[in-house]
Amino acid sequence: MESRIFANKIIGWYLDNKRDLPWRNTKDPYRIWLSEIILQQTRVAQGLPYYQAFTEKFPTVWDLSKAEERVVLRTWQGLGYYSRARNLHKCAKIICDNYRGQFPNNYKDLLALPGVGPYTAAAIASFAFGEIKAVVDGNVYRVLSRFFGVHDDIATGSGQRKFAELAQSLISQEKPDLYNQGIMEFGAMQCTPKSPNCHSCVLEDSCVAYHQHLQHQLPVKSKKVKVRERYFYYFNMVKQGHLLMKKRLGKGIWEGLYDFYLYESANSLPIEEVIDLNPLKEVDEGLRFKIEISEEYTHILSHQKIKAVFLTVYLESVKDIIVNLPEGLNFYSLKEVSDLPKPVLISHYLNATFF
Repeated sequence: MESRIFANKIIGWYLDNKRDLPWRNTKDPYRIWLSEIILQQTRVAQGLPYYQAFTEKFPTVWDLSKAEERVVLRTWQGLGYYSRARNLHKCAKIICDNYRGQFPNNYKDLLALPGVGPYTAAAIASFAFGEIKAVVDGNVYRVLSRFFGVHDDIATGSGQRKFAELAQSLISQEKPDLYNQGIMEFGAMQCTPKSPNCHSCVLEDSCVAYHQHLQHQLPVKSKKVKVRERYFYYFNMVKQGHLLMKKRLGKGIWEGLYDFYLYESANSLPIEEVIDLNPLKEVDEGLRFKIEISEEYTHILSHQKIKAVFLTVYLESVKDIIVNLPEGLNFYSLKEVSDLPKPVLISHYLNATFF
């Protein structure tokens, strides 16, 4: 099938079947950028409320650039991959400081922004500015590999380069924005991972995977890295309705978020041994407290499985200051805790215990 015919079929299907999503009704690069960052590693149904929250709280890139990082992270809370939120904030500052609030209007300059990779740069460049630059995401890999019968591994650099070249050779020269949106939507709704709707597909006649029954073999992707298990034991100190929390520093998936005093182990520990790790144990003989032990919480990330137990330590003395604890721990009221950005794991525990 000629590239022009392929592109026209995709565009025609898209115009007839596309979902009505707010970021598709604008050429504003700020809102397109927001949607693309939010939808990385995120389903549309999950991402839509976050897009609405961000555009309401930060209607312009200037508003986002001036916001406190804590507020940005709190608005992002629940989406995971928090480096996206930190890069979002950093990028907004660069756009305002270096570009006077105007997004670069081409793929090359967009690609230089923090948190903007080849896919996102191509999406913004084509959707907002009409640049003829093909997007390649998981949906595009799936459509192209099945239709053309491409068996190259999409987890390898050589495979990704081959698909990028193929995608660029197919993009509509006249309507690059509609084509890019169309092929992604086609992969999301028609050529789905597990149950593609082949019998009502506009590409059925020429699809290699359909005719050779390869839908479930394509695209080829090598296995993921083995998931590492981690064991977290949190001590939540509670004094007169206030919780002792700290901001996570350094580089890590939860950088800038708030949690409790943590003891991490490479292995599961007997709860009696964990109780002996209570950091208050040796602080003051006159310090009285009682401990409640939570159920085990499991939190799954892309390459990690965290198993966490929370020990809620209710302080019965009236001491105003707890000494000999690590720096950075401070007491916060429940209202303040509610407003702090936190990992979902911490929120689940708080919702079950305090809110």
